[in-house]
Amino acid sequence: MKNFDLSYNKTSNLSVIGHPSSVYLSLFFFLFSFVSFAQVKSSIDSTKIKIGEQITYKIEVEADTTDLVVFPEGQTFSPLEMIESYKADTTKNNAKYNLIKKYGLTQFDSGSYTIPRQKIIIGTKEYFTDSLRVEVNTILVDSTKQGLYDIKPYIEVEKSSSDWWKTALIVLAILALIAFLLYWFIWRKKPLTEAEEIALLPPYERAKLALKKLDETDYLQQSELKGYYSELTFIIRRYLDEKVYDRALESTTDELVYRLNLLKDGNQIELSKEDIRNIETILKRADLVKFAKSAPDVELAKIDRNTIDLEIDHVKQALPEPTEEEKLLNQQYKEERERKNRRRKIIITVAISVFLIIATFVGFSVKYGFDYVKDTIIGNDSKELLEGDWVTSDYGVPPIYITTPTVLERVESKAVDTISNAKTTMFSYGTLLSSLNILVSTTKFNVPDSTKIDLNLAIDGGLQMLEKNNVKDILVKREQFITPNAAEGLKVFGSASFPSPLSDTYRKGNYVLLAFTTQNILQQIILVWDAEDQYADAIMDRVLNSVELKKVE
Repeated sequence: MKNFDLSYNKTSNLSVIGHPSSVYLSLFFFLFSFVSFAQVKSSIDSTKIKIGEQITYKIEVEADTTDLVVFPEGQTFSPLEMIESYKADTTKNNAKYNLIKKYGLTQFDSGSYTIPRQKIIIGTKEYFTDSLRVEVNTILVDSTKQGLYDIKPYIEVEKSSSDWWKTALIVLAILALIAFLLYWFIWRKKPLTEAEEIALLPPYERAKLALKKLDETDYLQQSELKGYYSELTFIIRRYLDEKVYDRALESTTDELVYRLNLLKDGNQIELSKEDIRNIETILKRADLVKFAKSAPDVELAKIDRNTIDLEIDHVKQALPEPTEEEKLLNQQYKEERERKNRRRKIIITVAISVFLIIATFVGFSVKYGFDYVKDTIIGNDSKELLEGDWVTSDYGVPPIYITTPTVLERVESKAVDTISNAKTTMFSYGTLLSSLNILVSTTKFNVPDSTKIDLNLAIDGGLQMLEKNNVKDILVKREQFITPNAAEGLKVFGSASFPSPLSDTYRKGNYVLLAFTTQNILQQIILVWDAEDQYADAIMDRVLNSVELKKVE
């Protein structure tokens, strides 16, 4: 809002008390104060000081020992600034108390200033001191002895450290935990069980190992020939299924023998008729044991076991050596299987990750709201301002205390220079084209202290300023505004259509104008923000609730 037109008109914005009876009223109050000040005296140690030099303002009170005495506190000495309030000294004189209260005052602008009357409460009565005149002189600089230097530029202040690293550590810990679980249950090469290790062996070695494990069983000791022959025939059938005929496990004995003879006759396997006959004999004997409840001798079962062991060797010898093409196909099959396994792991990992992300997003959306979570992930300037480190500072003299998301910058406006009877200082954040705009201004008019400033006219000037800056459809509501420290002012608020920065369109927005006055000083606060920005509403509420002014009694 650096281009605001803040021109004021003496006759329209200031209403001077000039009624003829004011002379008599002044004389009346003077006489009344002369009688009332019998117990209260005020003085200063010097009527002329240099800029920034301190003077001591002293109030002497004589009161009964039973009376409660309340001295002024805060910035009640405006336009001078109180920099220290000393502890009151108390002495007893018969039935009276003599109290002396001192204040350290200063001023950083040259000129002639009047310390206003101060109110002292003694018991249930109010007493007022005299107003005192102070001359603040500039400091003469001998440029021949003291060099002159340019004004120092603005210095960027680093943001105070926050606890962002704690949040980062928590997020990293959660991500590390999820990554560890995915690795442990999906990507880690798990130690193979005994059955898995056996399954990875070639068919011949697997068959030989199965025969050894059959020897370790107690089938023969307990004469459980049915179970023994079932295991024995399964070993030879599975070996034949993997190396000779891929339906050996589900074929009957006759079908399997027929297929072996057919393969032999076709020169696809160099297996003798005796080998086929031995396999047929053992398979048929096993069928009798399993289905006809035959009970051969245990020694015969041992012989059959050894025969199967030999026939496995004979079948291996009878099988032709795999060609290079078959070896290549086998290698390609293994690689394809590994690729499928890796692809399956990737799909599972991505699916779990997406599920966790969606579940986290939904959970936080349910708790905090969809827009809040979206703005946290994508980013939102207003949200960052709301949740950032706020600054409490005072602006102007007398000071306006206000808390804002960032420090307000001083605005140098040429419009102020055209006002011959006023001096204005302005501080702002943003402009009317921004989504957020905060302006604080203090205007001191060169008129007598008895001049009364009409806040309604001052507010009207602020609304006219908005109209000059192409703000349309201004809806106006007025009400009294009282700060937390009981300073009273006028509040005007409502909605309006504000110009957009990149086009000729308008956007809906809200505004608040606050105006305060003390003697010949006008203090104003202007807040403007987008109506659809939910974070801006919270920001401006916090700013409004923080406004404080030091009242001048």
